[in-house]
Amino acid sequence: MLEEPERKLDSFNAAEREQALSALLEKVRAGEITLFQPGTDVNLHCHTFCSYNSYGYSPSKFAWLARKAGLAVAGVVDFDVLDALEEFLTAARKLGLKACAGLETRVFVPEFSARVINSPGEPGVSYHMGVGFPKANFKGELGEFLLNLRKTAQKRNRDLMGRVNIYLKPVELDYERDVLVLTPSGNATERHVCLAYARKAKEVFNDDNALTQFWVEKLGPEAKLLETPESIDLLNLIRAKTMKTGSAGYVVPDKGSFPLMADFNQFVLAAGGIPTMTWLNGLSEGEQALQELVEVAMGAGAMAINIIPDRNYTPGVKDQKLENLYQVVELAEKLHLPVVVGTEMNSIGQKFVDDFDSQELSPLLGVFLKGAYIIYAHSVLQQRAGLGYTSNWSKKHFQGIAEKNEFFQRFGGLIQPEKEDSLADLSEDATAQEILEQVCN
Repeated sequence: MLEEPERKLDSFNAAEREQALSALLEKVRAGEITLFQPGTDVNLHCHTFCSYNSYGYSPSKFAWLARKAGLAVAGVVDFDVLDALEEFLTAARKLGLKACAGLETRVFVPEFSARVINSPGEPGVSYHMGVGFPKANFKGELGEFLLNLRKTAQKRNRDLMGRVNIYLKPVELDYERDVLVLTPSGNATERHVCLAYARKAKEVFNDDNALTQFWVEKLGPEAKLLETPESIDLLNLIRAKTMKTGSAGYVVPDKGSFPLMADFNQFVLAAGGIPTMTWLNGLSEGEQALQELVEVAMGAGAMAINIIPDRNYTPGVKDQKLENLYQVVELAEKLHLPVVVGTEMNSIGQKFVDDFDSQELSPLLGVFLKGAYIIYAHSVLQQRAGLGYTSNWSKKHFQGIAEKNEFFQRFGGLIQPEKEDSLADLSEDATAQEILEQVCN
């Protein structure tokens, strides 16, 4: 009975998603569905189908599942667009979920032009984020910058597809007909292109043996052991063998392929978000220079750091990855950088939420929850009153980052979604203590 409205939350039709959420909320009000009370689990880095979610989750679907699971704070992050923001924040408010939204892209870091950071095989290129955006639509230069992120990403995809088409012939894609139909808003990613190739190959070779032989010829003998037509292992192999470093479709990006980190950070700040550096696992040459990397990022405007905890430990094993995780969190704490965590969910097998009760992550939960409350507090204060973490109000009312973090953490923990509307009455003259008192009343 519950499966049907939940399934409709992933419809490409926005009206159908809205109706499905309303139907689920009615079941909650009628006592037919019980939602867990918010606990301490967080996921502020979930991709939706506005870029690529391996389970097809829409912004509304993730909001529903996050509230259903009792997440303390939830956040969406999509590649190069803010398409999920309005729907996600609207759904979250209806559900009583503390929420925020951001975007992820790749940037160029001149100081690391000879060192790989966290984009494999691409020296100087780093994944990078903006979190806690108050809105998705901008005019003028901000609107042009955001639009250019989308256009540039789609051009990269089209150019990549053209090269891969030559290599995979007779399996050839048409971008509009085969790729864009897999997205609700035209923001395709490499993972969409991989899925499109898998489906096109099935059309061309409708004999299973012929299909397997094709992939063996194009991807290597390991393809013989993979399930067809579109298993996750096959999709990952298509991506690795046709689109990544050393493959037929790969072209080394130059300095102009991605925006400078400093320029992207300026956009994020002007748009009301928090510029956020990302950290993979500390194993690359660039990330091994952790102190230098963080200093460069902060010098370019970064004010928070994103980590994917599940990438950084093996349960029951104390190894270099786990040591690196503790090291980066320790440095972030020392520098008062809020830590943003999540699981991504853009590849099959990634968890809905991290195992924060695990021996490896439980010592860090307080840091992760603090970061989540800070980002949520910024999001609602910036959206409702222009008094966010990066606002002029914050610059005037706090002596330093530690004091600012303490306020935003407390506010994010205290404020409840049903009281967000009352924040519109706040003025720039309000003190931090007055704001906290208003939340408590």
